Amino acid sequence: MYIGALTLDILLGDVRSLKQKRSVVRPIIAEVRRRFPAVAVAETGSLDLHRRAEIGVAVVSSTAANCGEVMEACERLIAARPEIELLSARQRLIGDDED
Repeated sequence: MYIGALTLDILLGDVRSLKQKRSVVRPIIAEVRRRFPAVAVAETGSLDLHRRAEIGVAVVSSTAANCGEVMEACERLIAARPEIELLSARQRLIGDDED
């Protein structure tokens, strides 16, 4: 069993309040859930900043290759959105042999 963790740091466009931030971040999270129903996704950081958001994605799979493919597809999906700028993406893969 492999667990993949993807952390995306994104810069939001013209956002002036936390309410506007939610109106941008929620549809992104909903789209990831809709396109990849087997992953867990949530806003995980920068909760009090208006123009920044951190989105975390978790994947569990029987193969490392599948974990990597799903994380890369999620990253491409989010990075393609015109209203945000992807600042960084970090992937971590944890396998059975790691304790």
